[in-house]
Amino acid sequence: MLERQRHQLILDALEERGYASVRELADEAAASEATLRRDLNKLAEAGRLHKLHGGAQALAEDERALARPQLAGYSFLAGREQHPREKQWIARRAVALCADGDAIIINGGSSTFMMADALRARQLNILTNSFPLAMELVDSDNRISLPGGEVHRKQNIILSAFDNDGTANYVGSRLFMGTPGITPFGVMESDPLLIQAERKLRRQAQQLVVLADSSKISAQGGVGGNLVFCPLSDIDVLITDAGLDAASREMLEAADVAILLAREGDESAA
Repeated sequence: MLERQRHQLILDALEERGYASVRELADEAAASEATLRRDLNKLAEAGRLHKLHGGAQALAEDERALARPQLAGYSFLAGREQHPREKQWIARRAVALCADGDAIIINGGSSTFMMADALRARQLNILTNSFPLAMELVDSDNRISLPGGEVHRKQNIILSAFDNDGTANYVGSRLFMGTPGITPFGVMESDPLLIQAERKLRRQAQQLVVLADSSKISAQGGVGGNLVFCPLSDIDVLITDAGLDAASREMLEAADVAILLAREGDESAA
């Protein structure tokens, strides 16, 4: 992760939580604690945060030039650093489901962003609310469409609180989306505005394909997200990795979810 990206991750974490320790930030950025301490020193010198012993604290409201509303949930930058190898396998398997000429919808997130590498060699019609994915594919042979709305920096997605954002004018064969967690309750999410946007996209797609590495799937719960986007029975296809445990697989099969296991160099269904 580049220095400027680490700095943004730090500021996003502090804006959401108020305080974060060096160890927490180092884990989220997949960097050493020594690197994070240098980052905190630079940001403190620039007046962007208060450095404390063992961590940092966000500026008080009256110290900020502009306070922006934040969506709850994991930072896109931090998410890219978690299980990147498995996410790349899953993303390639997802793209293999598509044929050139297909119209698809891709919801923003760190897992779906990994589809960019395989998508560059394709010719698809893609609607996405992922600002970084659109930028990655702008020079490819794909046709890229974006909905209207505001760019939310932390998740790097374009969201609108209004229905007339252009989404209703697009129809796709599949919606590809990630999730902070899959439990017996269903596909989880972290913020009501994210759910509103995702349900608008879901209405425009024939199939729902969920991309989730096995660390996000648990028959016992305790994974990310505290809001339900949809029940398990609404998932048409789940793409995950071979780390899926037996109890979680049984939970998904009981809901008639088609499971594809992605492996390195293997794009076939399990």
